[in-house]
Amino acid sequence: MAINTVAVTGGNGRIGEAIIEELNNHEYRTVNLNRGKSKQRVVEDYDGADEYIQTQMLDPGNVYGALAKSDVDAVIHMASIPNPLTNVGYETYESNVMSTYHVLEAASELELEAAVVPSSVNVIGGPFQDPPMEVSYLPVDETHPVAPRDSYAMSKHAIEVTADGFGRQAGPPYRIASLRYPWVATTSELRTTFLEGDRSLAAVSSESASFAQDQLFSYLHVDDAARVARAAIEEEYTGHERFWAVADDTTADVPTPELIQECYRDIPVESSLEGYDALISTEKARQMLSWEPNHSWR
Repeated sequence: MAINTVAVTGGNGRIGEAIIEELNNHEYRTVNLNRGKSKQRVVEDYDGADEYIQTQMLDPGNVYGALAKSDVDAVIHMASIPNPLTNVGYETYESNVMSTYHVLEAASELELEAAVVPSSVNVIGGPFQDPPMEVSYLPVDETHPVAPRDSYAMSKHAIEVTADGFGRQAGPPYRIASLRYPWVATTSELRTTFLEGDRSLAAVSSESASFAQDQLFSYLHVDDAARVARAAIEEEYTGHERFWAVADDTTADVPTPELIQECYRDIPVESSLEGYDALISTEKARQMLSWEPNHSWR
């Protein structure tokens, strides 16, 4: 079935907004399902989705009704609590997991072609937990073990397990992608944080840099995040698949072999990493989604 109309939940957020723009630029009809008011009502010259439906993502009837009313062919679910710091643990877990369940259940009942759900680098551990992320080998890929401990990381793992279940069903949605995003940033944020900051070995290996280390020094430009979401509904595959979506390089201004020696000295390196190569492999997304990141902070 051809995909012509796509719903994006959380379309007022950073990634959701970029996805809507990406879809609009590729001639899809777009529908923004968001809890708050439409930006088009309050921001002058804002070019958003073709349709806006105010939606309570924890209300299954509301989610089903919004998707049914908008007559979409696919859904990209980006409405989630972005970290465990702003809400108590059960709220973070409940919101992220149950909103995903409601979206996938509605997508199944409405026989949508494809669905995308929001996972994270946190699914394998840190940076919001103690002890730090458990790294078994480098570069990390989709088969790497997961060891979430905080409410946010556990919710991302549960999202993927939920998608596994829907992916095993014989009916629609026929393809589901969990996108494992790192910190997703704009050009100006990358410039301020990395290009204008101290990314030397001494800086990134210090105690204050543990947050970066527990994200495997990964990041992604928001435009690349939007492109991989579009690719995940367009490319042909069956069932549920996990995909790492990170930039090709690290956030450190030090060659990757030196970074590994300093921060991951005892971790097995299973394939060659040179220059400023990322510590996470995007080979699966390259092969199955024909996607690769276009942006670097360098």
